[in-house]
Amino acid sequence: MTSRRKENPLLVFVEDVGRATVRGIAELGYVAGLLGESLYWLVLGPRRRQPVRLAAVFGEMMNIGIQAIPIVAVLNLAIGIMLAIQGIATLKLFGAESQVVVGIALSVTREFSPLLVSILVAGRSGSAITARIGTMLESQEIDALRVIGISPVRYLAAPVLLAMLIIVPTLTILGDFMGMLGGAIYSGVELNISLWAYANRSIEVLAVDDIRQGLVKSTVFAVIIAMVGLSNGFQVRGGAAGVGRATTRSVVMSISYIVLADMLFTYFLNR
Repeated sequence: MTSRRKENPLLVFVEDVGRATVRGIAELGYVAGLLGESLYWLVLGPRRRQPVRLAAVFGEMMNIGIQAIPIVAVLNLAIGIMLAIQGIATLKLFGAESQVVVGIALSVTREFSPLLVSILVAGRSGSAITARIGTMLESQEIDALRVIGISPVRYLAAPVLLAMLIIVPTLTILGDFMGMLGGAIYSGVELNISLWAYANRSIEVLAVDDIRQGLVKSTVFAVIIAMVGLSNGFQVRGGAAGVGRATTRSVVMSISYIVLADMLFTYFLNR
């Protein structure tokens, strides 16, 4: 077999691709099952007298969202300022510097705020979720939950999913505001546009669909972050080293899927 593999590099390549494809399909099926079971407990748990604990949901919301407010606000403010700097520099070539307000309003609400917020949450909270669940798995705490009749998905996964669905769109709205505020601050200094005039112009330009597009993206990104973090955590193997590998893999996968999903959304929603 070894000699055959050495003589047939094409065969080696095909076998490797086949194995990777099978692993990918199996993992996709696992994620779909985990998502379905989480939604089942969220919707039907109360009917079975096993509701998802609100205290757990609020705890996850605190960890995921409330503690992330300062970094989200600062970075979105910086993004707004950078967009204003680049926009004014570019529009000066056409003598249309005042139109920078339009570009900032649309780009922040449609694109930059949901993308930046989701990447921050994935790096900050998605990795923490994977590490926490992976550690519980390795220390046999999840096995203990099963022994006493508690579903790990209801106890651990469903609160994370619900918290993500609430917090990521909420942080996106905060990011919209801070991004446009950053643009307004720099535009006021560079172009002498008052905050009131900037706000009025932004309101005139923005439509409900612009805000909705960003919120739809952030909702999908929230599901991606939750499912990638949870699935990697529940599949940890190999002790502490395995937890580290799963945490790194979770962050890389989350950000990659977010960027790819954003590309697809941007293409289809702007046709």
